[in-house]
Amino acid sequence: MNKVENKSHIRKWAGGRNDIKTSLNQESSGDRVQVITSSYSRSLPVTNRDKSKGRKIAGSCALALPTLNAGDNFLEWLDALKRQTVLPGKLLLIDSASDDRTVEYAKEAGFEIIGIDRADFNHGGTRQMAVDRLDSYELILFMTQDAKFASSDSLELLLKAMDDERVGAAYGRQLPRKESSPIEAHARLFNYPEFSHVRDRDDISRFGIKTSFMSNSFAVWRRAALLDIGGFPDHLIQNEDAWAASRLIQTGWKIAYCSAATVYHSHGYSLMQEFRRYFDIGVFHADQSWIRESFGEAGGEGARFVRSEIKHLLRNRPMLIPSAVVRTGLKLIGYKLGNNYARLPGRLRGWLSSNKQYWRYRGKQ
Repeated sequence: MNKVENKSHIRKWAGGRNDIKTSLNQESSGDRVQVITSSYSRSLPVTNRDKSKGRKIAGSCALALPTLNAGDNFLEWLDALKRQTVLPGKLLLIDSASDDRTVEYAKEAGFEIIGIDRADFNHGGTRQMAVDRLDSYELILFMTQDAKFASSDSLELLLKAMDDERVGAAYGRQLPRKESSPIEAHARLFNYPEFSHVRDRDDISRFGIKTSFMSNSFAVWRRAALLDIGGFPDHLIQNEDAWAASRLIQTGWKIAYCSAATVYHSHGYSLMQEFRRYFDIGVFHADQSWIRESFGEAGGEGARFVRSEIKHLLRNRPMLIPSAVVRTGLKLIGYKLGNNYARLPGRLRGWLSSNKQYWRYRGKQ
């Protein structure tokens, strides 16, 4: 797609968003479209064009999207958003000083833009900035720039999980990319099964640490529930979603998994990237030891993952089993080192981690 086509593509999408904004502010006694709120019972006047396209506006839901150099693939992401049967009532982009056309594309698509320095990005703090900004919305949808809607009704199906007012957050199913390897694909198939569920603190004894599993790559949060736990913290190396979900479970909220709501999202990590990711996970669990104390250790779940992976590879690509074994070993070493990071020299911590900025931030405290 060349630059001229890119501009035409985005303007067409931006025009759709502008029509939506106009329709929500226009008084009319004629055509109407459903506006989804917590009770899914309210409606507002819209234009014939909105009705003919069958679009519904989730008036109580806002989309918050952190970005950094999303590239021209962002056009595909925006197109998948445009095709949703339900559209968010608000689009908010928090961009970390992209030097490509990410902000331009987002503006033309109807996003409000908040720009921050790359050094100021923080997994929890940046998302909490969105929560604070979107104080008039009941539901806040978080996504990442590399998680693309897999079907046109993904958002609508995810929002239905919030019909139960005891559900504090819901997340959808992440499918492997079409070009993913069997190892990459298995990670998604294992963590995001085909059956939906709703879990609360009564399930901890059965599911342990998986009770509060959550991913902000595609998740909707009830703002009141987030405020109930104090919002996302700004001092974590990563896993702000797991932290918040664990707090929700502890305080009596429920977490819903909607397998019918799907996005394409997976990564082909190198061996070193896997090592550093698990080092950071180890750091997270070391600092947030209350999660393991409340939900149990991650070791049992890790062993189950390895057994499942071997079976998956035996069926699909046996020659990758040695690579998977090496990868598993590096994950374990990375996790153990991260879990004991306090014993490591400061400079080594930063080198072993995938989140260099976090250690620079800690060094200033």
